[in-house]
Amino acid sequence: VRDPDRKREALDLAEFTRRQPWWRKLFGPESGPSAEKYSAATQLAVGGVTGWCTGLVFRKVGKLAATALGGGFFLLQLASHTGYIRVDWQRLEKDVKKAKAQLKIHRGRQMPTEVGSKAEEALSFVKKNVPVAAGFLGGFLLGLAS
Repeated sequence: VRDPDRKREALDLAEFTRRQPWWRKLFGPESGPSAEKYSAATQLAVGGVTGWCTGLVFRKVGKLAATALGGGFFLLQLASHTGYIRVDWQRLEKDVKKAKAQLKIHRGRQMPTEVGSKAEEALSFVKKNVPVAAGFLGGFLLGLAS
């Protein structure tokens, strides 16, 4: 049985995470610059709103790109069937084989250092700003769905 007159204590998430060793082990000693400045609710809200806007833009641009690509393919097929365009199938096959050979050569190589450093930078940002990143991901998915 709970006492209704008992005062409830508010939990300061920034202070809580600062005192927890598991947080530092999981997200590293550099985690939390925004957690020290803003509340978790503010970070989630900012991340959610920016994620939702980004998801909405991605959805609109994606529809536009799909329509343009599909329309262009349709027009090329129509032009090919009516005789306006002739396809040199032997040359196309030769070029495809050449591209396959290039892909086999590059398959064994390591990822370029620029890509690796950008991935590490993004991972570091997410570790430092977990609430913002979580809010952004949720908002992004909602923006894509709406």
